[in-house]
Amino acid sequence: MGVHSLGYLRLESTDLDKWRLFGTDFLGLMPVEGPDADSLYYRMDDYPARIAVAPGAQDRMTALGLEVLDERELTRLAAAVEKTGIKVSAGTEAECAQRHVTGFVRFHDPGANPVELFYGTVLDHVPVRTPLVSRFVTGGMGMGHAIVSAEDARATFDFYVHTLGFMERNTMRSPGGTTWFMGCNPRHHTLGVTPMPGPGRLMHFMVEAATLDDVGLALDRAHKYEVPMMHSLGKHTNDHMVSFYVWSPENYAVEFGWNGLQVPEPVPVYEITDGAFWGHRFTPPPQPAG
Repeated sequence: MGVHSLGYLRLESTDLDKWRLFGTDFLGLMPVEGPDADSLYYRMDDYPARIAVAPGAQDRMTALGLEVLDERELTRLAAAVEKTGIKVSAGTEAECAQRHVTGFVRFHDPGANPVELFYGTVLDHVPVRTPLVSRFVTGGMGMGHAIVSAEDARATFDFYVHTLGFMERNTMRSPGGTTWFMGCNPRHHTLGVTPMPGPGRLMHFMVEAATLDDVGLALDRAHKYEVPMMHSLGKHTNDHMVSFYVWSPENYAVEFGWNGLQVPEPVPVYEITDGAFWGHRFTPPPQPAG
């Protein structure tokens, strides 16, 4: 069966005040209380916090949370990961409670990205309220998608496909090498791996809203709060998403999109030669003051 969806992201940030504005006032996520009073927690649907941001000495992803079907599947996948020579450790009861899950295991993928496989989300049944966004498109497709880096992107891609059960959707070649896009549910892609020197890191994540108006209103909010633009409004060639990108407080590429392609049945893989049918003009990240 393999991985079911992207369940959550756990981040550390050096500037939580910027994240408060970014997560609540711009993205329109629902801030909620969590186990650590110093951290930020954001809901977007009936699941517990999909994004948790803790204070840290550096900006980094501490967990790419991938949901699996049940305990049996978690056990099977953990054993498969260990067979590749990667060390796997189980989360404690206290750590499970922090994540509102029944069980999880952690390891680093071949690119050194921190991964958590989990099952048994613990729901509190408090209705989610996202007054700035009509609805986020989640459900069985998870919270969205993420792109991570790896020095050996091919080996990392092979791990996600052959060990964790992802399906290759498409590739894109660039001067830096090949980027692989992979799916594990009807969302066109849940995960991408792009080559980059050094240990793996989070490069990008996407949230999808239910209407085009949600995207337009988010564009207005980006202007209002001076959230730095990365890619102007455009339409992707691989997942047909109409979206724009901004730079997060840590300079992650964060995509706010609508109407992404769904792939309910396996289809042949393909290579794209351009990222957009139109739009998506690029603006470099803001430079530190001074």
